[in-house]
Amino acid sequence: MDSSNSDKQNNTQSVNEDPAGVDNDCTVSAASTKASASLPQVGDEYDLYRSFPGFQEFCETQGDGLLHCMSQIMHHHGCRAHMRDRNKLTGLEERFDLVVDSNDVILEKVGILLDDAAGVNRSQQPVMPAGFQPPKIVVSSWNRKGGDSGSGRSSETFRLLQAKNVTRPQLKFREKVDNSNTPFTPKIFVKPNAIKPLPSYFTNKHIRKERPEDLDVPAALADFIHQQRTQEHVEDMFAHPYQYELDHLALPENLLSKPEPQMYKPLAETKCSFIDNLEDLVAVNEKLAKTSEFAVDLEHHSYRSFLGITCLMQISTRDEDFIIDTLELRSELYILNEAFTDPTIVKVFHGADSDIEWLQKDLGLYIVNMFDTHQASRTLNLGRHSLDHLLKLFCNVDSDKRYQLADWRIRPLPDEMFQYARADTHYLLYVYDRLRVDLWEVGNGQPALLQMVWHKSKDISLKKYMKPLFTEDSYMDLLRKQKKAFNTQQLTAFRLLYGWRDKLARQEDESTGYVLPNHMMIKISDILPKEPQGIIACCNPVPPLVRQQVNELHILVQQAREMPLLKAEIVADKKKTLTPIKKPEIPLFGPHDTSRVSESDIPSFTPDKLSTKKGAFFSEEEQGEEVDMHKMMGLVVSAKITLFEEDTVKDPGHLTVAQQKACRVVESFQNPFRMYLPSNDIHISKNAKFDPSTKIYEISNRWKLQSVEQQQKEVEAKKKAKEEAKAVAEERKKAKQSYQESLQNVATVRQQASEPIKPGGKKRERVASETGESTPKPNKKLMKAAVKNNEDSTTPLVFKPYDYSQSDFKVFAGAKGNDGKQFDPDRQGHEPRKKKNAKAQKSNACAGNRSMSFFGGKSERGVRRNWPKR
Repeated sequence: MDSSNSDKQNNTQSVNEDPAGVDNDCTVSAASTKASASLPQVGDEYDLYRSFPGFQEFCETQGDGLLHCMSQIMHHHGCRAHMRDRNKLTGLEERFDLVVDSNDVILEKVGILLDDAAGVNRSQQPVMPAGFQPPKIVVSSWNRKGGDSGSGRSSETFRLLQAKNVTRPQLKFREKVDNSNTPFTPKIFVKPNAIKPLPSYFTNKHIRKERPEDLDVPAALADFIHQQRTQEHVEDMFAHPYQYELDHLALPENLLSKPEPQMYKPLAETKCSFIDNLEDLVAVNEKLAKTSEFAVDLEHHSYRSFLGITCLMQISTRDEDFIIDTLELRSELYILNEAFTDPTIVKVFHGADSDIEWLQKDLGLYIVNMFDTHQASRTLNLGRHSLDHLLKLFCNVDSDKRYQLADWRIRPLPDEMFQYARADTHYLLYVYDRLRVDLWEVGNGQPALLQMVWHKSKDISLKKYMKPLFTEDSYMDLLRKQKKAFNTQQLTAFRLLYGWRDKLARQEDESTGYVLPNHMMIKISDILPKEPQGIIACCNPVPPLVRQQVNELHILVQQAREMPLLKAEIVADKKKTLTPIKKPEIPLFGPHDTSRVSESDIPSFTPDKLSTKKGAFFSEEEQGEEVDMHKMMGLVVSAKITLFEEDTVKDPGHLTVAQQKACRVVESFQNPFRMYLPSNDIHISKNAKFDPSTKIYEISNRWKLQSVEQQQKEVEAKKKAKEEAKAVAEERKKAKQSYQESLQNVATVRQQASEPIKPGGKKRERVASETGESTPKPNKKLMKAAVKNNEDSTTPLVFKPYDYSQSDFKVFAGAKGNDGKQFDPDRQGHEPRKKKNAKAQKSNACAGNRSMSFFGGKSERGVRRNWPKR
């Protein structure tokens, strides 16, 4: 390997010095390879020869010589050359790494020399993509321009030109700006260069003056009402007037062939005119009609107008430049349609997407046969596609974009802004020629790329201006772009603020960014200030209209704060998800896999065949809802969050140990919505407590989020408990009725006492109970009542005095009662009764835990008196 590397190096040198000696070098390398192949191979043969001292000494001598030669070669090429390291552990590995690194360096140099000899590398500059420019020095200050490091110029300071007290040009317009919330209708009423005539709606503009009842209605709405009255087609109102001409545009052959670039004239030698009157505008239109191509650019202002204003138009021909004041000639510029819609004249724009809409909106101008240099730059895949990059690439002109954001309503126009506007179109025709040449060359002499650019430019010419319309869901588009998550109150505030801003901007003809910028509106909606000062604090700097209308904004915020916190499905109730129902024939493939399904089997997703499924946040469904399983055979997924949903509890006997442990862990979780529980000092609306759609109703009725199955079980358990309670009540009622019926034939106690005993009569014997019946223990009171009831009630009652001779008068003599029945406060309630003996009384008298005020046997309050019985 080493010998071959040295041979390669020798071959490279021979190529540079003597090309005729290549054959000799090849012969030498072949001989060296043959000699190295005859050496003993590694194995038993090599070990045998290695055992001889002479062979071993010869190998060491030749090895040192080879290492010396390799070290010299490596040193010559600037590599490390320490090849005589005799360390057995690291020496071999280090020498191998040195050889690999040296081979890489040598082979890289060989490749560079061969490329130079073949003429591939003419310059030492690195290969960059087409149109690449070195990065510019970025200056952090907004009003300082970084100087060129190569030229040595220092950074220069400039200021952004703006007019704080400029007169609003909208006040001078003949036709009032239409900011109404109605669609835009074209302003054109004359159609030059027409193949298809203009619809009658545009030609009969004077009809509007004959409708005095519609003067208070916006123009577009009044025209729509008139169309409905006259039964005309409303499509003509919003169609592109030159749709037919653009669709049938045929390009001449010279536009699809390789052109000859025509160099631009210097600015000092080119005439430039400022057009601000009708006579000069007519002259410009006549000059443009005689040319074959001209360049157009616009300057627009959108900060102090709701729809924006076209302030300036720049037009450049091969010989002359024109700056047209579109603010002064706003209602007369329609005459330029004669040149702008001529299919034989090429109109060159750069980035005409916005220019086409501005021309339609403000001036009523349309473009036919346009070439967009921005689309050509994208087709050529240049490094950048901006106009200043194209000017630098083709014209070597450094454009100054400091006035790009200037206020173009300023009149008279400063000279700096005048020159900036002129430079935008002065070089554009030469750039147009150079781009066509590059498109022809990149396309290998075929017009395919040129046709592609012309086609893209025609599509841009077909664009129609669409006025921004306010709808109920307009605020959602802005909210999605901000990627902000709002609750119900914040979302309500954002919606109200968005509507207030849109309404005020249309009335005052100011941009929404001037009335209330987006970031300030989002901050107010997020914080929901309680005071007007909080709204002012959210805006820095404070917009003038916000300061004027701060009280109205405060009312809107208060309305949002009064809204209850609703759940997600209530907020998005109007937005239902349309889920197509499809029964997959093959279970191994998804519903969107149509590779094995014929076209006839693919269902047509019409509104009648679509099922609506409302998204749920807490996975709550109406009870008793029957689900058609046949319709749910497809992959239909309902939007639910089941993070806190509790699974149905199975029989604990059928659960495994792991499942039982998991159930205990789930039961130990606390409600994550405890922070939303209302405190006692917060006022809660009564309607919110009884409204099932509110959060307060949900929290007050249950502390944990329960699943639908558990709710059904609870309802069933309550119903069952009610039924059982009802059954028990009925049983009690029946028992009471039967008891009252049984007492009707039973005599009272007085009746039994008054009944005399018949002479010779015997006492009533007890009736033996039937066999197998248990005889309950008789109650004395019931027996006495029964006896008295059996006596004859007709016998008069005889008073019999009580015989006190049979009474025990020792009780009245102060004798002690039964000690066992005497109340002892020291005796424990749970102690069993003990026998009456002195030892027991003595132990009770000495028992602990007694009161210091009472002694056993001394109190007379708890003595039971043996009063005589009646």
